[in-house]
Amino acid sequence: MVFGARVWKTGIAVALSLYISIWLDFSPPVIAAVAAIFAMQPSIYRSWRYFLDQLQTNVLGAALALLAGMFFSNNPIAIGIVCILVIIICLRMRMGETIGLTLVTVVAVMEASAEWQFAMNRFLLSLIGIGSAFVINVIFFPPKPKQQFSTQIHTVFGTISLLLRTVISDEMKESVFREEKEGLRNALRSLGEKYKLMEEEIKKVRRTSFGRIRQLVVYKQMLHTLYKGLEVIDAVEEHYFQSARSARTDAFFDAHLERLIKFHEHVLLKFDDKLKAGSTEFDIEAENEKFMTTLIERYGEKPDGMLRLSVVAAAMYDYGHQTGRLDKLVEHFHRGETEEKEPFEALLETIRLK
Repeated sequence: MVFGARVWKTGIAVALSLYISIWLDFSPPVIAAVAAIFAMQPSIYRSWRYFLDQLQTNVLGAALALLAGMFFSNNPIAIGIVCILVIIICLRMRMGETIGLTLVTVVAVMEASAEWQFAMNRFLLSLIGIGSAFVINVIFFPPKPKQQFSTQIHTVFGTISLLLRTVISDEMKESVFREEKEGLRNALRSLGEKYKLMEEEIKKVRRTSFGRIRQLVVYKQMLHTLYKGLEVIDAVEEHYFQSARSARTDAFFDAHLERLIKFHEHVLLKFDDKLKAGSTEFDIEAENEKFMTTLIERYGEKPDGMLRLSVVAAAMYDYGHQTGRLDKLVEHFHRGETEEKEPFEALLETIRLK
């Protein structure tokens, strides 16, 4: 978790749950605070889903804890057995994320099982914490993964552009290169998580417009294309410098990379509707084919290192190909065609995300 809105909201939710618990004279209020910490989620949908799942599993866990407490009181072995049963039930119900907080409820209820009033008190404390987290998450700075994804895409592309433009010439300091590359990997993981939040919401909400579905498909290809750019960097680092090459070879590969990066940049600007119509008229597939054909003609006799150069060339070709697919999806998105023809699941499965 990075320092941001979610950090602030967790603190506010904890404070709210403690305040409500003290106001209602429920003790110990720390149970509500623990529940609020567990229940803070990165999206509104997940908050609502988590609230409903926790309500079910906590009711079930509390009921089992009360029944077990009637026969075994707060015997440690009995508490352990009930916890095992609750874990099994939660997994069977496909609510594994609720296990931690549900077990807190089970232990708290069984610890006070000799008194129904105290047991119910502890159960209600858990619900206060869950409810406080949900309310705070909705009211204060509600999560907006779509806007965050859109903003971060350009930041990540800027890093990839920098690395691709300097990877062949090897101009960047080694320490800086490693730092930028590691930051790029972390940023791509963060983008992947935000994409999953958007996809999760789209899939679970029945009345979703096809416009949002098309946009989600474009975002998926954007992420996929960025990963392909990272693969080019990995391929160059792993194979290019170990091959026999000349200054002419460096210029040849560097020039094609520059064309790919420029085209990728134009596609992103086209998606943001910042370019004039027809401003990206060159055919990336033709450029890719020309690059591969020239490579074969120039190194057809397979000199030393040709196989390694082929690996790098293949990664570059795939990066260009995926960027071309992104360009077509962006055009499709702006035209808004076949909105009623393509089913929801078919659109989401058109592109596989690595």
